[in-house]
Amino acid sequence: MRKISRPSTARCTLPMYIGFLLSEPKAVSCCRLAEVMKISHDSVNRFLQRESYTPLDLFNESKAMLNLKGGTLSVDDSVLDKPYSQYMALVGYFWSGKHHGTVKGINLITLYYTDPQGQHQPVNFRVYDKAEGKTKNDYFLEMLAEVLAWGLEPNLVTGDSWYSCVKNLKTIKNQGLGFLFALESNRLVSVEKGSWQQVQQLEVPEDGLVVWLRDFGSVKLFRTRLKDQLRHYIVYLPHEERLHDFDLQDFSEAHDRHWQIEQYHRAIKQVCNIEHFQVRSKTAIKNHVFAAICGYAQLQRLCAMELINNCYRLRRDLFNEVIAAFIGTFMPSMAHLNPQFHSSVNA
Repeated sequence: MRKISRPSTARCTLPMYIGFLLSEPKAVSCCRLAEVMKISHDSVNRFLQRESYTPLDLFNESKAMLNLKGGTLSVDDSVLDKPYSQYMALVGYFWSGKHHGTVKGINLITLYYTDPQGQHQPVNFRVYDKAEGKTKNDYFLEMLAEVLAWGLEPNLVTGDSWYSCVKNLKTIKNQGLGFLFALESNRLVSVEKGSWQQVQQLEVPEDGLVVWLRDFGSVKLFRTRLKDQLRHYIVYLPHEERLHDFDLQDFSEAHDRHWQIEQYHRAIKQVCNIEHFQVRSKTAIKNHVFAAICGYAQLQRLCAMELINNCYRLRRDLFNEVIAAFIGTFMPSMAHLNPQFHSSVNA
């Protein structure tokens, strides 16, 4: 975060911008915030161009409500749709699970942590930048090293098949952590020494099957069916005797904790306006993304304090009084539309 050498005179601040993202129903732009708050458009633009927020700032904001030891750390990415953007930094073509194809947008990679008490928050993130010459797996290993250095001590790391390459799995193993990752159906495993088979060819019991994953070692294989598709997952635990005891219920609980990151992706798009902005430079886009994720973290904190039921309800109820006041003002001018000879009947 930018260090202030003198008292700030900035008209636009991070709390103001976050509040705007959480409340503006449609027109998310510097001009709209300036109009609402009666400040200059340049104040908002300077805020987005000037600040330098980092993933560590997000971690420090999130960790206050988390038990940093013994939870589940999940990795996943999501595409922020920008189909009509031109001359905008960080925009490229990425595979989207939502659209089931390659789409134009900005790729956001997140580490999401769920603690043993069920509280959950994003703890690290990257915006994919082709100019850096890194892959999503490179970003993942960077972020994992960072959160471990910052004091996070998860028991389990989870992710989809994109992140289940051998290098990632060995790195997690060398950190003394367990993992649960999705696996492509053609990955090779061995049940009997010297005999390799694709995971899709195996008979997998409900409570899993201990196999030897090629180029890695002993893991437990699970198979599920979702949307008429077979999906395969592997589990590794540092203590092999615990791996044999890891059953379907343990797998389901770990998979449910991983699902929190999918709900996070939905919320930052539907509630936090992360896809909606009208700036072009890398710095401004990254600051906007940080503000949207930080807004989500604040909503999670309000939920944990039981001040709101959920972030969607907050957004739904935000304009109730305004809508009711408008209806009350508008109705008298339309009184002639009421039935003249009999009273209205409620259906």
